[in-house]
Amino acid sequence: MQVVILSGSPRDSEWVDKIAAVLDRLAVPVIRRVGSAHRVPEHVLELLRRYDNSPEQTVFITVAGMSDALSGLSDANVVSPVIACPPRSEAFAGLDVLSSLRTPPGVAPVVALEPANAALAAAKILALSDADLRLRISAYQAEAATRVLDADADGMAVSS
Repeated sequence: MQVVILSGSPRDSEWVDKIAAVLDRLAVPVIRRVGSAHRVPEHVLELLRRYDNSPEQTVFITVAGMSDALSGLSDANVVSPVIACPPRSEAFAGLDVLSSLRTPPGVAPVVALEPANAALAAAKILALSDADLRLRISAYQAEAATRVLDADADGMAVSS
């Protein structure tokens, strides 16, 4: 079992770090690779074939902004799940995210805009065949719920 985080450029490393931090916390193996769908498409295709044909169950998370060709190219060339997690952008009033959402028939990457959610979605996919991972995910979700309840108990709740 593994998650391959494929970013479009080294500039995406901060976003990749956020995704990897959650996967590390859930004890999910992470492989980080870089390959631009526009600049080095053959390299990207080689990476996709390598990990999609691996004996390890693989989920891909793609991190690329602007046109996000990386997510569509990846999903169109693998049978493993692909989760697009494009970095936030102020360009085009943030509407460049539409390239991650509007893909042609037969190309179906899942889109998660928050790095932690992309990691969680990948872990949940892998947990379909891993009972121990399901338990780690349940604990992770319980911790998130506890943080909210603790904030309320500490008087952080807004009163009406």
